[in-house]
Amino acid sequence: MTASAPHARLPSLWRYLWSWVVGALLVVWTTLLLVAWYTGHHEAEEITDGQLESVARLWLSVEPDKTLSIPEPIASNRARAYVQDVAVLHWVDGQLFTDTHKLAGSLGITEPPERGFSNRVQTTGSGEVRWRMYAAPGQDEHAADFVAVLMDMDHRVDLGRDMALKLARPALLVLPLVALLLWWALRHGLSPLVRLSHDVATLDGLAGQRLDTAHRFHEFSSTVHAINTLVDSLQTQARREREFASDVAHELRTPLAALSLQASAAQHEPTPERLAQLEASALRAGHILSQLLELARAQRDGSGREAWRDVSLGDVAAELIASHAQEGYERSHKLSLEQPEAPVVLHLQPMLLELALRNLIENALRHTPAGTQVLVSVWQTGRESGVSVSDDGQRADAPAPEPAHGPSGLGLGLRLVQRIAEQLGATLQRDTGEAPMTTRFTLRWPRPAP
Repeated sequence: MTASAPHARLPSLWRYLWSWVVGALLVVWTTLLLVAWYTGHHEAEEITDGQLESVARLWLSVEPDKTLSIPEPIASNRARAYVQDVAVLHWVDGQLFTDTHKLAGSLGITEPPERGFSNRVQTTGSGEVRWRMYAAPGQDEHAADFVAVLMDMDHRVDLGRDMALKLARPALLVLPLVALLLWWALRHGLSPLVRLSHDVATLDGLAGQRLDTAHRFHEFSSTVHAINTLVDSLQTQARREREFASDVAHELRTPLAALSLQASAAQHEPTPERLAQLEASALRAGHILSQLLELARAQRDGSGREAWRDVSLGDVAAELIASHAQEGYERSHKLSLEQPEAPVVLHLQPMLLELALRNLIENALRHTPAGTQVLVSVWQTGRESGVSVSDDGQRADAPAPEPAHGPSGLGLGLRLVQRIAEQLGATLQRDTGEAPMTTRFTLRWPRPAP
């Protein structure tokens, strides 16, 4: 329940995309309504103004005595929005000849108005009525005529509203269908991602499984490649962990088995020699365990980059040589340090560096014959920096190591150093070194480009 609870609180990608799609559709729908409203009213204004001008021209083209003095009254209902009734005022030689709807008095028009379009307001008992008027004089044989054509502005507003609704209605009907199609498209389009997520969820990287690189879509290639790279890294890390665990088990099995045999023998015959062997086996097992504990503590304390800082390789090496001087004296080893005048400074985790160098120095002290030279060198070139531990313990004239020491974790120590080098971004190399040295272990760091 605890592991699945965070997933239950996470938002769904499908819902996230759908919310954006719905939001975009609402914006489109609102924009269409606004455009339809503006277009409808704008077109209604142009249509009605054109109708006023057409009626005026038509009126001026006929004989005045052949027109109806009282035409059909303006309709009170607005069911026929495209049938717009108009009122006509006709002057002949400056005298009002025709007033189809008796509007001249209420509108205050006592003489022919100015030519062109204008708005008039009529005050009635039920309120104000706005009128749109177009006035024009006659031409040629009708030069004495002057006509003003009027239309109720409310009729024009109704016409604009009707046109806007007719423009917007198809969008209102189509948008739900579009939303449904987009919903289906999103569900279908995200199905490859859902399948890929299922493949990742069922992937057992430690068992050597990898994602299939044969995908239908190019966009998934980089994701699949990144996941497979991560899986390969995990598999490599798991293999190293298994090898390291095997090395630890192998290193511990020998001293523990010796402890069991020597303890059993000491019970029957507790001689000083048997007790010394028992102590040596216990110390060997304790040394291995202390190495493991130190590595675990260094990894725990240095797990974050905030634990890294600028460290002088020469200072760390000098401190370790000073701390091992007594042991080197007791084993008749000669410890020395070489370093350039300018300090070699690297940005790393000092505890891990100290643990790696300590293992290399202790291996040189404990696994070489008495009288061996152990040289710690700090160096820096234009391309890389590093520190090395060399010894001449394999010289032909060197005496054989004392049997009491035996192999005491050289392989495990190198495994520890190798793991630490990987965490510090360094490489561990082993070679013969420069004469008279016969064995050299080197930690190398590439220098960053300036």
